[in-house]
Amino acid sequence: MIIVGELINTSRKPILESVARRDAEYIASIARRQAEAGASYLDVNCSSILDKEAEVMAWLVENIQKAVDIPLCIDTPNPAAMAAGISLARKGRPLANSITGEKDRFAAMLPLLLQYHARVTGLCTDDQGIPETAADRLRVARDLVHRLTDAGIDIDDIYLDPVLTSLSTNNTAGVEVLTAIRLIKEEFPKVHLICGLSNVSYGLPSRKVLNQAFMIQTMAAGMDAYILDPLDRTMMGFLYASQALLGQDQYCRNYLSAYRRGLYNEEQRQQK
Repeated sequence: MIIVGELINTSRKPILESVARRDAEYIASIARRQAEAGASYLDVNCSSILDKEAEVMAWLVENIQKAVDIPLCIDTPNPAAMAAGISLARKGRPLANSITGEKDRFAAMLPLLLQYHARVTGLCTDDQGIPETAADRLRVARDLVHRLTDAGIDIDDIYLDPVLTSLSTNNTAGVEVLTAIRLIKEEFPKVHLICGLSNVSYGLPSRKVLNQAFMIQTMAAGMDAYILDPLDRTMMGFLYASQALLGQDQYCRNYLSAYRRGLYNEEQRQQK
């Protein structure tokens, strides 16, 4: 299971303010905390700073890498910012988030993926927009996989995002994504599937509950990577428990390790 820590994102006020102050220690502390909590990658997103995105991306990448040894997920639709971040990402192989089926964006991002030998997140959208049905998501996924592999990207380096939309505007949004996950995995078993969970609950109360429930459902359908907050102990607790129940955790080692670290401390206290 790949966990991409989502907290270094300038859409979050504390991160935006720390970037404005060039507070490298605050950024480093967020990076360390996510790594210690089990993140496999750290997402780096400063796309809300349109006028200086490439400059800020470079500053963030350099300072995060001074604090942690795990690889980075360079998260931007801007080719200049992607180039600034991915060229400096030296701790393992970076994950580029993202390319899409849109003709212009694909053409702009592909050379960077090949030049820096990056893993890639492909959003299942194209010039027709965000698909509404599982069948349309599969259509875009199929196109992305064929175009990426034909260009020389290894299929094991492809992470497809089926693109979650909110239940508040479409009550079948969750079902369509779950079906799409199964269809994509059936056709491309070596492709990874990744998503951020928060879109599904947008506009609804008790969002964390919906996000946590949908994580469990998508894991059962075949999702194997998430962009999430690794400091959310409940979310991480459900993740390790689900891995064990789905037979993805040999001898429940990850689950038991999380238990020994005190991740389930409330339940542990109740057992005593």
